[in-house]
Amino acid sequence: MSATAALLFADLLGVAVFAASGASAAVVKRLDLFGVCFVGFVAALGGGIVRDLVVNQAPPLAFDDWRYAVVAALTAVAVYFFHPQLARLRRVVVVLDAAGLALFTVTGTLVALRAGVPPVGACLLGMIAAIGGGVARDLLLGEIPIVLRREIYAVAALAGAVMVMGLHRAGLTGWPMIGAGVLVFAIRLVALRRHWNTTPPS
Repeated sequence: MSATAALLFADLLGVAVFAASGASAAVVKRLDLFGVCFVGFVAALGGGIVRDLVVNQAPPLAFDDWRYAVVAALTAVAVYFFHPQLARLRRVVVVLDAAGLALFTVTGTLVALRAGVPPVGACLLGMIAAIGGGVARDLLLGEIPIVLRREIYAVAALAGAVMVMGLHRAGLTGWPMIGAGVLVFAIRLVALRRHWNTTPPS
């Protein structure tokens, strides 16, 4: 599999995961089918659209490549109809969100680096691409975005983006990038389990 194909696969996988996360959260709020699909679509593609606009990818891949919209829509529809089989839905949402955060951190940072964005900017853009969909999802559902709740969320994405940048500069592409995604996923879930936050000490 070429690097371009691998990046596309990871990007589409991130779309599916964030679409499932958004749709699952919408189901919890008891939205109808359209609402579930819309929230899933925004959660899946919001961060990527921001990423593409910043690197002058016009139109953004979400609109230029039909696979992005189809993957997001089909995933959201599947979640809507099969949500009774998803046990402990809130936990599923958290795990899916962490997975989406990890995938979009890696792909967002790589896209920025390949577009010639300097290292610091690429890391910031990778973080923004990762958290953008989750922020949009929470706002649509009337929730305070996770990134503003003192939780280790954006920090996890930024740590992964820095690792991606370091690996890229060292010429270690391909499988080593999975380690960056695992880092983001692990930091997010461990922080939730251990109740880590960014509140300053009293």
